[in-house]
Amino acid sequence: MQNIIDRFVKYIKIDTQSDPNNEAFPSTEKQWDLAHILVNDLKDIGLEDISLDENCYIMASLPSNVDFEVPVIGFIAHLDTSPDFSGTNVKPQIHSHYNGEDIVLDQEKNIVLSPSYFEDLLLYKGQTLITTDGTTLLGADDKAGIVEIVSAMEYLVQHPEIKHGKIKIGFTPDEEVGKGAHKFDVEKFGTEWAYTMDGSKVGELEYENFNAAKAIVTINGTSVHPGYAKGKMINSILIANEFISSLPKNEIPQETYGFEGFFHLHDIKGDVEKTELEYIIRDHNKALFEDRKVLFQKAIDDLNIKLGSELIKARIKDQYFNMREQIEPVIHIVDIAAEAMKQAGIKPLIHAIRGGTDGAQLSYKGLPCPNIFTGGHNFHGPYEFIAAESMQKAIDVIVNIAQITAKKVD
Repeated sequence: MQNIIDRFVKYIKIDTQSDPNNEAFPSTEKQWDLAHILVNDLKDIGLEDISLDENCYIMASLPSNVDFEVPVIGFIAHLDTSPDFSGTNVKPQIHSHYNGEDIVLDQEKNIVLSPSYFEDLLLYKGQTLITTDGTTLLGADDKAGIVEIVSAMEYLVQHPEIKHGKIKIGFTPDEEVGKGAHKFDVEKFGTEWAYTMDGSKVGELEYENFNAAKAIVTINGTSVHPGYAKGKMINSILIANEFISSLPKNEIPQETYGFEGFFHLHDIKGDVEKTELEYIIRDHNKALFEDRKVLFQKAIDDLNIKLGSELIKARIKDQYFNMREQIEPVIHIVDIAAEAMKQAGIKPLIHAIRGGTDGAQLSYKGLPCPNIFTGGHNFHGPYEFIAAESMQKAIDVIVNIAQITAKKVD
């Protein structure tokens, strides 16, 4: 357990925050810092065919130790952390034998991790919790996934009595800004299927996700001196407010759950002369997803007609699609993961992701890729936490998947 904690702390202290506004690949140079460390760690644990390419993708292999043909499988996690909250100077706090009470993360700012608000904390009473100090995110998304993959491979190397086929691992940059799979070389990876270790609560097993699009709305106004603005000023901020109000008021993240889609305004900047809105559009159902994009554009068109001028323009771009239709023809790969969890004493929690993973894009590139829990909670903010025991359970699941895959064809 201490080895897991030490490895996790080592990785999360390396700032790998990605940047959605940088078109470079990877979007931040600091992702290379962790990449180079991982290459050395993979060498140290005894993996083979280790490569770090010009786009910051890491791949490595664990050779088969059986004398019969076994499907080549893979495990994938991402290097970067979210741009939503600072990942600089992460100072993890270790809470042994968590007592189920409030954890004061930052007394000065009164940032408290409390089970009265975050009820899942009570699932980990008596365990070793790792939290932030209230000033940064933790980075369990997805450095916990990296730790779990590396540790599972290390365990398999050290225990050759555990039979398995060839296993490939891959670490990707820029997942948090939607580019994690863009330059992933599926052919080079060479697996029949893979699993992303990028979920949350222990037991999560996901093979369907949102269809996703990004929309940037630009509103142009006219700025004149407010004392002489009568009939001349066009305030783009007020038009932005009218557009925001024209979308369905209850179809936003905080009012939806399960399979319900939404429009999410996550960034706004502007002045009288020009305002820019950034939205993400999400729905699990493909037809409803297409309808959402039509409704979004219609709201713009209707407001332009009302204003008598084309002051509002939008760029809507698809990001990824629901991987369910790619996974269902090979549903046995989900069954294997579920069986692996049961063998580890974990109840599989199969549900749809209210988001996306590299696996969604990889599935459409020909690599079916369900998603498995890492054990982390409250990603992308100062209340993020994970139990060391949860990471151990994820490691057990990876090892079990390797064994089950070999037994299926034995």
